[in-house]
Amino acid sequence: MAQNDLTLDTITAFAKRRGFIYPSSEIYGGLAGIYDYGHYGILLKNNIANAWWKSMVRDRDDVVGLDSAIFMHPLTWKASGHVDSFNEALIDCKSCKQRMRADHLLEKYSINADFMPLDQINAELNKLRDQNQLKCQFCGNKELTEARQINQLVRTNLGVPTKQLQEMSEEDIVYARGETCQGIYLNYKNVIDTMRVKLPFGIAQIGKAFRNEVIARQFIFRTREFEQMEMQYFLAPEMMQEKYEEWKQTRWNWYLEVLGLPEEKLRWKKHDKLAHYAKEAYDVQFNYRSLGEFAEIEGIHQRGDWDLSQHAKYSGQNLEYFDQKQNKRFIPHIMETSGGLNRMVFAVLDAAYTNEDLGEGKTRVVLKIKPALAPVKVAIFPLQKDEKLQGKAREIYLDLRSEFQSEFDDSGNIGKMYRRQDEIGTPACVTLDYQSLEDNMVTVRDRDSMKQERIAIGDLKQYIWNKINA
Repeated sequence: MAQNDLTLDTITAFAKRRGFIYPSSEIYGGLAGIYDYGHYGILLKNNIANAWWKSMVRDRDDVVGLDSAIFMHPLTWKASGHVDSFNEALIDCKSCKQRMRADHLLEKYSINADFMPLDQINAELNKLRDQNQLKCQFCGNKELTEARQINQLVRTNLGVPTKQLQEMSEEDIVYARGETCQGIYLNYKNVIDTMRVKLPFGIAQIGKAFRNEVIARQFIFRTREFEQMEMQYFLAPEMMQEKYEEWKQTRWNWYLEVLGLPEEKLRWKKHDKLAHYAKEAYDVQFNYRSLGEFAEIEGIHQRGDWDLSQHAKYSGQNLEYFDQKQNKRFIPHIMETSGGLNRMVFAVLDAAYTNEDLGEGKTRVVLKIKPALAPVKVAIFPLQKDEKLQGKAREIYLDLRSEFQSEFDDSGNIGKMYRRQDEIGTPACVTLDYQSLEDNMVTVRDRDSMKQERIAIGDLKQYIWNKINA
């Protein structure tokens, strides 16, 4: 397989086979748009999340952290506009029964349907029908239904229900949060009162969100349960453009330097159509080989003062900020960075997966992931199943794992042990042989070059640390 021939089926099968990502509830036939993260998947995901948190919170003086609840007062979603307008238009094919998002279908005809009302969407679809152009993107059939809207909020109840969910009034229903930023807005006043922050400042959060996605395909790119890494930056309106450009550059650099994604696989996409509250919006897009297209991985938006103004209106609370220097009160404006953690995991796997030709008809699959993000940092192998050799190897393993995510393997076949670690992206493999018992030296193999060198056991920790932080 050439480097650019990665398919969605290949990466999906690889992620399951190597313990990164499993279909959820698979023994019951699965649940569309829901995935579980296996051992290596959660290690990778946590490494990405920790790297984001470090850059957003630990390394800055102007951003604080938050972990807000998944359930919030139902008025939250009325104030935010989600109850009335968080909708997707869908179409069904009468032949193959496949379901499509209307905006995605219209994109195939170069029609931008972002924020387009349902009647206008159907008008555009009817124009294509009249021209005999409209057809199913799966089977090609031209018998498609009219577009209809589905609200994407996931509805449920708290406490003991007294009637069926569909019979409940808005007062009875709660929602699993459709985005994490609303919890930040609801805690803005608490942060102001308790954290001694002054404008401009940000609140960062990593957490799960839930959406009743019409179309949940493309592996973990579009799922119904997902994790967001968001930072809402509160500032005076006159600061917006300067800070917006600063944050765009900061986030772009993070993808290059921290995630290690190739710059040629990233691009900016400016929103031509904006939400009614937005002043400007850009997406960072990544070119997923397995999807065959650039797709959004993070959005960076100027949201104005709409969010806090709405929550002030619906809650009756005063959410103004008092600027002592200018002796005035105002509702802060918000600049948002909102990234999808699942999409970042997908991007890292997609970029790193390599089917390498070793010559003489031999190949290997290697995950050329940045060492700092690798699920396992070092693996330790005794070369033979000898009691003394295995004991010494395990002693080294226990010492290394106190500082690094490590693995011990004594299955005996050195080639297979190397291949297993290559596939999960382990940067270094340490092999002990009988000579190691005499000279306290081990052989360390590099994942990418496959070159080997002898290292003193006492130098191993520093060697691994240097490799991870290079």
